[in-house]
Amino acid sequence: MDSMKFLTMLTYLIIGTLVLLQTCSHAQNSPQDYVDAHNQARAADGVGDIEWNETVAAYAENYANQRAADCALIHSDTNGLYGENIGVGPELTGIGAVEMWVKEKPNYDYDSNTCADNEMCGHYTQVVWSNSVGLGCARVQCNNGNFFVTCNYSPPGNFIGEKPF
Repeated sequence: MDSMKFLTMLTYLIIGTLVLLQTCSHAQNSPQDYVDAHNQARAADGVGDIEWNETVAAYAENYANQRAADCALIHSDTNGLYGENIGVGPELTGIGAVEMWVKEKPNYDYDSNTCADNEMCGHYTQVVWSNSVGLGCARVQCNNGNFFVTCNYSPPGNFIGEKPF
């Protein structure tokens, strides 16, 4: 093989690898990934689908960018406009965040509409809140290397005394 063919093949290999890496870096973090993960959990409870909403997504993206400096688990002030789930972790993906929130399901008792003692379940109930039909999520890598994930829901859920579905 002459050197020109070798360099051409090497160039294509490098370009292909870069395209693959870029594609993989977005895996589990696309709008459809967030929607699918939510709708899988919602379907398990007989709740209708949620849809991606660009306005809600812009809100989530704006807030995620504000947390990039510190990755602090601090909720935004939505002024009651949106519901919100947040998560932080060194390898946290969008799908991973939704799965983490849904893992709270065993902590929720539907009949009494309460969480188990000393357990969290509000992230799960927001994911499956039947009146929440618009979704927007964002993920940023923070200065400390962790990832901050936020999902916002329209209209918000988790109203005291109301069941999610």
